[in-house]
Amino acid sequence: MFGKRFNVNSTFQAGGGATVTYLQPREDDEEAVLRAHLYDILARRQLSALFQPIVHMQSGEIIAYEGLIRGPSDSPLHAPLNLFKAARANDLTVELEHLCRKVVLERFAELQLPGKLFLNVSPECLLQRDARHGETLEVIQQIGINPERVIIELTENQPTYDYDLMREAVLHYRKMGFQIAIDDLGEGFSSLRLWSELRPEYVKIDMHFIQGINHDPVKLQFVRSIQEIAEKSNTRVIAEGIETQAELLVLRDVGVACGQGYHLGRPHPLPARTAPAEVIKALARGGVAVYPQRAVDKQATVQKLLHEVTAVPPSMNNNEVVEIFQRAPKLMILPVVDGEQPLGLITRAVMIEHFARPYERELYGKKSCTQFMDHKPLIADKNTSLQELSFRMAEADAHHLFNGFIITDQGRYLGMGTGHDLMREITQMQIHAARYANPLTQLPGNVPINEHIDRLLESGCRFAACYFDLDHFKPFNDVYGYRRGDDVIQLTGNILSGYCDPDRDFIGHIGGDDFMVLFQSEDWERRCEAVLEQFSRHVQDFYSTDDRERGGYISEDRQGKKVFYSLMSLSIGAIRVEPHQYYTHHQIAAAATESKKQAKKIHGNSLFLDRRHAGSL
Repeated sequence: MFGKRFNVNSTFQAGGGATVTYLQPREDDEEAVLRAHLYDILARRQLSALFQPIVHMQSGEIIAYEGLIRGPSDSPLHAPLNLFKAARANDLTVELEHLCRKVVLERFAELQLPGKLFLNVSPECLLQRDARHGETLEVIQQIGINPERVIIELTENQPTYDYDLMREAVLHYRKMGFQIAIDDLGEGFSSLRLWSELRPEYVKIDMHFIQGINHDPVKLQFVRSIQEIAEKSNTRVIAEGIETQAELLVLRDVGVACGQGYHLGRPHPLPARTAPAEVIKALARGGVAVYPQRAVDKQATVQKLLHEVTAVPPSMNNNEVVEIFQRAPKLMILPVVDGEQPLGLITRAVMIEHFARPYERELYGKKSCTQFMDHKPLIADKNTSLQELSFRMAEADAHHLFNGFIITDQGRYLGMGTGHDLMREITQMQIHAARYANPLTQLPGNVPINEHIDRLLESGCRFAACYFDLDHFKPFNDVYGYRRGDDVIQLTGNILSGYCDPDRDFIGHIGGDDFMVLFQSEDWERRCEAVLEQFSRHVQDFYSTDDRERGGYISEDRQGKKVFYSLMSLSIGAIRVEPHQYYTHHQIAAAATESKKQAKKIHGNSLFLDRRHAGSL
């Protein structure tokens, strides 16, 4: 049979009630072995359901579970990726998905799990015009689950082009009482377009943008932008792939509604009904997360976004263009260039839409590709600033964001830029607009310090504001030079970083030899004492042997008189901030400055706590 060797007959019920008979192959045929495994799994329902909790970010309550599927543990199709790959190869995706849904729904009901169930459905199956869309409803009615507890989660494995049919299918499910979620926002082929078209109740942000968000300002801004869109479109955001407490707390502060990931609970056949104790404790604890910071490149130009894309001439016909798109599945846009002069853009979606219509190929196939070209593309010279281009993009029609833009050099075609790349770069610039990192220590400057103070005040949490200042720094610079002085400043920044909790304590460099640390750590006084001890020990390395032995050096004061200065020391002025005690960062700065002045009156390394309004921390 097709050159393969088979052994034993088997059967299973396919969609529509048809009985499929197949022959089991010999073990030396890998593809046929996988096919036989798949048929056997379908025939004997050898699938098991796992459930991963979805946690509410504010309360720590498990509000839902995502239903996941596994093949037999001793099978090469145990992993869902392999399982569905084999199904697609054998045109059994619909049959497999229907069985998966049935298994997940039945097990969810059997376990009597609380909350909602996220049920994975691929657009590929949703778009099957002859598919039995009422089958899922029949199953949940048989097992006694209210449709309002089931969220249809669209998982995208390949491009979706028929958005009209998608809207029709989603409307069909909504009429039956189901809600809709979009999976892996930011990762799929067309997830942003799907969000716009379908207006789902939930969107899940792909784990790429979640993992390490506490260290990556670009990921942070991406999530903040998605959250802002979600708030305006009445959509709840679920962050996928949360693996650390630091990620969890940043996402909570951004306002993300729900979270999912190993830190909150792994997929399990018998999932927990409450979140881990450490998660509940962390979410219940007040305070704010420390956002990552990075300097912005204000000089960035469009050339940074350049992709070399081969153009087509206007003499090329539509049939030839379609062939190019067919040979390159990932190619979305083709620029049309006459010599070196850009004329327009042809999109894959437009060509597919036209050629899918009756008689369109016959009518227009041999005509110039300019027939379906966007004649007014967005064009930018390579030296155009990203900010200027972003303003033009914002004022232009929405389709330019999806189509991208042509990049030229004095009118000559160079290549293309994508809307996604522009958004990414602008995001980097926006997150750091008016935020300046100190060039010497790379620590955040005054603007981000003030922003973090405002976030702390708004949260109503207790914290300590500590102003660090070096004593006798100017005369040290006069004697040992500014380069050595810079080394001492860098030493101070490094010591502060070493004794602060990066997830709870914010370190800022006000300027010169002045630093501000905003502590949420309860043991902040112990940390300050450790900083003083470390500074006292290491600063001596910056002096000559003679100056170390005599405990100081001679230098001129501001009046030109010879004065003996002792070795540099560190003064810390601290205030403990209670909820609703202060209302602006200006008040905090003034109080911390006053406390620092008192600390500098004490000889040597010192910590002064202003106890006039001190509470407990």
